[in-house]
Amino acid sequence: MMINPEDFLRILLAVVAGGLIGIEREFRDKAAGFRTLIFICAGACLFTILSSKLAPDSDPTRIAANIVTGVGFLGAGVILRDGGKIIGLTTAATIWLTAAIGMGLGGGQYLISALMVAITMIILWILPTFEQRIDNLREEHRYEIVCSARLEKFDALERAFRESGLRIHSRSHVKTGDSMTCSWRAAGTPQEHDRLKRALFEDPDIIEFKC
Repeated sequence: MMINPEDFLRILLAVVAGGLIGIEREFRDKAAGFRTLIFICAGACLFTILSSKLAPDSDPTRIAANIVTGVGFLGAGVILRDGGKIIGLTTAATIWLTAAIGMGLGGGQYLISALMVAITMIILWILPTFEQRIDNLREEHRYEIVCSARLEKFDALERAFRESGLRIHSRSHVKTGDSMTCSWRAAGTPQEHDRLKRALFEDPDIIEFKC
C-alpha cells in the first residue's frame, strides 16, 4: 500500500506542532512535556486521517469525535491538588488544545491549525509574565500564630495585619493552657505580607507562627 504524500505531510506537521508546544512545557518542567505532546498531536492527527479512510461510506467523524473524550482522561491525570491550590489546569488545557491542533492538521486545515499553534506559543511564552504581575497585586496566605493567651495580644496582632496593609478575610483563635493559637486568612501584595512577617519575627511574645 502506498503512503499518501499529503497524509505524510499532515503527520509531519503534527509532530512539529506538538514539538513546538512541548518545548515550552518541557522548559517549565510540566507533567506533559516534549514527547508527550508530540504523541498527542500526532495521534490525534492519525486518528483523524484514519477515520476518513476506515469508514469512507459512513460518518467519518465518529472516530475523531472520541479523541475529545480520550484526551479528557489524559488531561484529568495532570490536574492535582497542592495544599489549597489546584495545579495542572494549564497543562491539561494545553493537552486538549494540542489534540485539537492535531485533528485540524489531520483534516487538512493547515491555516487555522498554524494560527492556533502561533496563538498557543504566544499564550504560553509571553502571558505568564503578565499573569505574574497580576498575581503580585494580591496574594492570600493563611497565618497560624501561637502566643501567650491574652485577649489584648489578639487585638495587637489584628492591628499588625491592618498596619501592614493586609485585608483580613477570616479569623479564629483557640486557647490551650497558657497559650493560644490564632489563625487568619489575609490578602495583599507580597510586600505587605513580607512587612507582616518581619513584624511577627520581631515580636518577643510570639512562640511560633506558620504561613
